[in-house]
Amino acid sequence: MPQQKDLLQVAKAAAEKAAQHIRSVSQPPDPASWDLKGVSDFVTQVDRDSEQIIQDILLREFPDSIVVGEELSPGSSGSGDDLVWIVDPLDGTTNFLHGYPAYAVSIAAQRDGVLKAGVVVNVHRGQVYTASVGCGAWCGDVRLRVSHTKEPTSALIGTGFPFKTLDLMPEYLQQFSTILNSTSGVRRAGSAALDLVDVALGRFDGFWELSLAPWDIAAGTLLVREAGGVVTDIVGQPTVVRQGSIVAGNPVIHAWLLGLLSAQQPSTPSVAS
Repeated sequence: MPQQKDLLQVAKAAAEKAAQHIRSVSQPPDPASWDLKGVSDFVTQVDRDSEQIIQDILLREFPDSIVVGEELSPGSSGSGDDLVWIVDPLDGTTNFLHGYPAYAVSIAAQRDGVLKAGVVVNVHRGQVYTASVGCGAWCGDVRLRVSHTKEPTSALIGTGFPFKTLDLMPEYLQQFSTILNSTSGVRRAGSAALDLVDVALGRFDGFWELSLAPWDIAAGTLLVREAGGVVTDIVGQPTVVRQGSIVAGNPVIHAWLLGLLSAQQPSTPSVAS
């Protein structure tokens, strides 16, 4: 059975190789070459090539594992079910297409349903963030720590719009208004993986979004937890590596955010198909 260190090293190598490829190609200039998967949800050959690079490396090192990615179906690779790689080959595709410098490669290793290792690479800046369970979150030799902010009025909160699930927009806008009026600010950059990195770094004191996929948040979730933060869904359940909501932050701001969001919940959040 592979050790966490081995999983992290392989994930890091795959993520860095994919990020190198993304940096080597030009953004497709013609929107006609952007494939539309859903409302404002694009995919390009760059995404597909990045995912293939990652899959080749992961399955070469762990041939019995499964690779789950945005352009892959669960179980489409490998033959085992104990080790699953959760991959986003280009988180922030729309940003990449417009030259907005907030996009990432995200890879997490999950064994028997438990996150073991995670890597997020900020492609534009070349920064690599890593975490393994019980060993902390790191950027090189610098250990990541969530913020110590305790007062919501001083907090900076990250978010993401539910652009793929527009039926959630009225609920989201009510939450946005309440949080904006209760904090020092709200930011939306368009890459959930990097938003969670910013929570782990202490740049954001908290983060919430109503509808994300496992590959959007798996590696970032481990980074936040290993940096001393808390990650749950909107009703406080710790299992978030699935389609649905996420609330993250330092322990104090997470508790405040969760209480505020839970109080506004009319019912269980909708789950995107």
